[in-house]
Formats: sequence, C-alpha cells, structure tokens
Amino acid sequence: MNNQTVDLIVIGAGPAGMSAALEATRQGLSVVVLDEQPGPGGQIYRNVLQADPRSRSVLGEDYEAGAGLAAAFLQCGARYLANAAIWQVTPQRQVHYLIDGRAEVLQGRHVLIATGAFERPMPIPGWTLPGVMTAGAGQILLKSAALVPGGPVVLAGCGPLLYLLAVQYLRAGITLEALVDTSGRGDLARAWRKVPRALRGWRELLKGLGLLAELKRAGIRHFRDARNLLVEGQAQAHSLSFDSNGCRWNIPATRVLLHQGVVPNTQISWSLRAEHDWNEQQLCWITRRNRWGETSLPGIFIAGDSGAIGGAQVAQLEGRLAALAVVAKLGNIDAQQLQQLAKPYRKALRRQRAARPLIDALYRPQQQNRIPANEVIVCRCEEVSAGAIRHYVELGCLGPNQTKAFGRCGMGPCQGRLCGLSVTEIIAEHRQVPAAEVGYYRIRSPLKPITLGQLATEKPLTQEHL
Repeated sequence: MNNQTVDLIVIGAGPAGMSAALEATRQGLSVVVLDEQPGPGGQIYRNVLQADPRSRSVLGEDYEAGAGLAAAFLQCGARYLANAAIWQVTPQRQVHYLIDGRAEVLQGRHVLIATGAFERPMPIPGWTLPGVMTAGAGQILLKSAALVPGGPVVLAGCGPLLYLLAVQYLRAGITLEALVDTSGRGDLARAWRKVPRALRGWRELLKGLGLLAELKRAGIRHFRDARNLLVEGQAQAHSLSFDSNGCRWNIPATRVLLHQGVVPNTQISWSLRAEHDWNEQQLCWITRRNRWGETSLPGIFIAGDSGAIGGAQVAQLEGRLAALAVVAKLGNIDAQQLQQLAKPYRKALRRQRAARPLIDALYRPQQQNRIPANEVIVCRCEEVSAGAIRHYVELGCLGPNQTKAFGRCGMGPCQGRLCGLSVTEIIAEHRQVPAAEVGYYRIRSPLKPITLGQLATEKPLTQEHL
C-alpha cells in the first residue's frame, strides 16, 4: 500500500466509517478504511460478525442490526485494513499507520476521521483501585470475549450506556447488587423545556424507557440522586458508599463499573491543530465543522461521535453526508445532485438528533464527579492528584499543557485521554474562568507508540503522490 494516493481515507470502521465507505464506493471513489480492531463494527458493533446467537440475544436488537451494515461494508469494494494503528495524520492528508509490525503511509485526496468516542473520566475517591473499571470496558469484554465479571457487581454513574450494560448483564445471568444513579427527578425538572422537541425522536426515548422497565421488573435496586460516591477498599475494591434519599449507603462489591457518558475522541483533530470549541451542553471539546463535516482544514472531515456525541444512527447519516461532500469536491456530482442525494439523509438526521438535547440535559454529569476533591488522583499514568493541579494553578499554571511542565500530568501512555477533560475543568474552576479559556493538551505525534525500528520501515511518498 506504499506510495498510493486514494480519493478518500477513512479512519475508523464504526458506523460512520462503514457508512461513508459504502456511499463513497457507490459513487465510484477509491476508498481505504483503516481500523485498529480485527473486524469492522467500532465499539457499538464490536465483533458483531463473529458473535454467536446467544451473544446477540444478550447484547440486543440494536447490536444485532450492525451485522448487516458490517457485511455490506466488507462487500462494498473499499480496501479495508484491520489491526492498523494510526500514529500520525498530517494537514496534507497523509495518514501514517502501523500494521503487522511495520510502518506504512497513505496519501489521500480527502480524509474522514471516524474514530468515535471514549468514556468520560469519572475521578471519584477509590476509582484507581483494582476491581474498578468503566462500563465501556465491561461492555468490550462482553462483546469481544463473552467475559462477565465475577463477584458482587455495582454499576454507578449516569447515562444510557449504564442502563444498557445493566440489562445486558441481566440477560447474561449476572446478579447486580445495585444500580447507583447520579441523575434523578431534579434533572428531568430542569430539562422539561426540551421534551416537546425530543418527542420527534420518540423511538430512542422508548428504548431508554424499555431498559428502565426491564431493570425494574428484575427487581434491581435502583438508587437515584446518588452523591458523594466513594469506592472503599485497600488492595481491592470491596464496596461502594454514597448518599441517596437522605441516607448513607454501603453496597458490597468487588466489581464497580463507573460511567457518566462518552465524549468525542479528538486526539487526531487536536494533533492536526484543527479549530475546536468547548460544548457546554456535552461538557467536552468538539471539533469545529461545517454542515458536511469538513473541519477548518480543507479536505479533512469528521463524522459520528468523534465530532459530537449523537449515537450510531446519527453516525451513519453523518458518514453518508461527508462521503457525498467528498464526491462533489472531486467533481463526480454537481451542487444540485449533491443536495438531492443528501435530502433524505438530512431529514433522517433531524429526527435522529431530536432527542439528544434532552438526553444531554437528563444525564449531565455531576460537578463533584468531574471536578474532584484534592486527594483524588486525576492523571492515573503519572499519579497526579486534583490538589496538585490546583497547586500548579496557584504557581502560575494557566492550562492543561502547562501541567506537563509542572508535574508531568498528561504525559503518560494514555496521552491525556483519561485525564484531559478533568484537568481542563479543574483548572477552569480554580482560576474561575470558563473552560473554553483554559484549553486542552497540545496533542503531538506519535498518537500511538512506535519504535525506531518500525519507523525505519516506512517508505516515503514520492513527489507524484504529494
């Protein structure tokens, strides 16, 4: 694959990436799709083509629906490179990646970033103890290897994925000690203005109500408005303590799964120095895009949850629209044809996005679970506490990137993925300024580890491909 220029390079084979490849190849473009996983599907449809009937029944109809999309993608004519780790993307649309132990580079006329989301950090006391993991990690184990946790299990936090995983565990025969929900009736009261618009997305709302009903029928203890969460234990988590309904509760658990929503994976767009904005509704950074998904860098697009959290159906539609925009830029269709082809996707997109403002308001993470007390570790890689970050601010630190110089915060293997948003908000709170003024880490290549030996295997692009 060295020294090849293609019309469209797609990074990520989730719902957005697969849909973009389907649309682009249908319109006659040459497409290469690179993905870290061994099979297509992304996180939401992880391992969907290999899942047996039992696993599909446990994971639900929405998961099983991804099999058709993945199968169609594999037949669409796009060149699909699995197990490819992207370590650098340049503004000139060169994509550098590792595959089979060697480094390769592709030149694209256009690039679509469809890397999805990762879980928002939930730095509460005890979150670094063995036995504590994210709900997303639990779901990955369930989808990729049919592994389920042993021992007493508690799920804590907020958001649709928490309820979905709880139901999936029930179907798999796992006994849940409790669902500890940090959202409550007060969140619904504050979000009531968004209900009428959200009714356009009634199908998604019904799915959420169905999950809650299934948990209720199973008799799972469901605590609401939980505050002051604390995972207790010394060498291992043994319980979760919290306040709810005017009482202090302590639920025994050797497995505590935390979740308070997902946020866009913006590592590549930050490394490209694309323009970003702080989204106060989703409490995260989003890459600035036009209505077709194109960023501030010409020819570089973003679709799906890596742009803003919207879910699998929104991701598929955004992937289609971005692909059509690329087709038009290459001159394969004119402006009128572009609008005509995009019209049904636009209509469906409005419907799919309708419930998102309500969901964002209902499951807004609590401040104490985003901006922790001084003793709580924030940067797990370098063991930097929230108190240390506040001390850096008092010494003159203005933003996350400077915390690297003050105490190596964000310089570990995860490159800020687990701590970046927390650091932004801690500094903003202590400086008493908006998060948008504080900024984010300056992400640099390599985005993934690469050895000098691997780097030496990369053959440079020739002049005709630049």
